[in-house]
Amino acid sequence: MEPSLEGWDIARLDGNDELPWIPWGSQGKARARIAARADGYHVAIVEAEPGYRTDPHVHQHAEFLYVIDGTLSNQGRTMTTGDVFAAAAGSAHTHFAAETPVKYVSIFRSDSQEEKS
Repeated sequence: MEPSLEGWDIARLDGNDELPWIPWGSQGKARARIAARADGYHVAIVEAEPGYRTDPHVHQHAEFLYVIDGTLSNQGRTMTTGDVFAAAAGSAHTHFAAETPVKYVSIFRSDSQEEKS
């Protein structure tokens, strides 16, 4: 018996040109691929240039981030390759900036296509 894929969204990113890059943030310094979706949550792969900043916002739902490569500043803390954060619903996100070219995974819930970190 073969396992069911009902309710699953599985993607391969390497060499997958079917997942389009979309602009990320309000400054034009980042792009993202929405790699998978389930129950309103999104898994995004984000690439940002040095100087990329997010606009301050309050998280409506929990958000998670894993740094694949590079260095960024988040809420006054330096994060580098292998670092992670989890932000609770209701938390204020007031500072996020790419210090070097950075690539990260962001997992967030959204009822629309609004952008996150």
